[in-house]
Amino acid sequence: MNILEYENYHETISHGDIIFPYNTYLCSIPYDFSKVPLHWHEEMEVIYIKKGQGTVTVDFKSYNVKSPSVILILPGQLHSIEQHDSYSMEYENIIFNPSMLIPKQTDCCTTDFILPLLNRQITVPTVFTPVYPYYEDVVQSLDCCDNISMTRPQGYQLYIKSQLFNLFFVLNNRCKILSNPRSNKTTLALDKMKIILKFIENNYMNRISIYDVASLLDYSESHFMRYFKNTMGTSFIDYLNEYRLTMASRLLVTSDSSILDIANEVGFDNLSYFNRSFKKKYNTTPLRYRKANRT
Repeated sequence: MNILEYENYHETISHGDIIFPYNTYLCSIPYDFSKVPLHWHEEMEVIYIKKGQGTVTVDFKSYNVKSPSVILILPGQLHSIEQHDSYSMEYENIIFNPSMLIPKQTDCCTTDFILPLLNRQITVPTVFTPVYPYYEDVVQSLDCCDNISMTRPQGYQLYIKSQLFNLFFVLNNRCKILSNPRSNKTTLALDKMKIILKFIENNYMNRISIYDVASLLDYSESHFMRYFKNTMGTSFIDYLNEYRLTMASRLLVTSDSSILDIANEVGFDNLSYFNRSFKKKYNTTPLRYRKANRT
């Protein structure tokens, strides 16, 4: 799996085959990559923590999680994964497109159970741990998919689909939460942030001004800066530099480009400023980072 693609703020890669959009990825923080920045995609994602602990953020809410636990990411939800303190975390990403469970001719399974969950008309927990009454029911379907994926016998796709249907059954039948639906204000804030993140994804390598981004939302520059700081807890400039440095860290490991070329490629037009910023974030120089992280 290409890390650069995986960690784009709005992932555009196709998970699994077009005719069977289901796949799993084994990952670790911080050994495979330092963090997975805030991003979103149209697939459903399950983060199945196998060892260690870390921090997962879903729609701006942070969860300090540890093994064993399961985090459910619905389509369109903003989410990120990062290291918690000095701990490492090994986890499995299970990513699939819910369309694989929806027939062309609509049925009651789709209208009454699958779509209400995907559209957040019903609420289920985000994090499942062993103290949750139906934790074993949730992980049973995931473990069954894992086990058959190891050998992939003929017809394994049928078995995986059956277990995904079973997962939706458990979520609908046993895990629904009686709570108020998400407010329009919250939905609007999330939608606005998606626009900004998509713009960063497509333009981080270019010169970006506050005016450029503020105009996307029809905000004044001062209003945008306040909005971004209040929503994300950091300034837009600091966030953009953090994103660019994250992209640079991966290029240092996955490409043979010079440090100057990488700095330019991720949007830094001043090499000395790039070096200072990189060392401040990673506590080492770009060259030493490349040597230390290449296998």
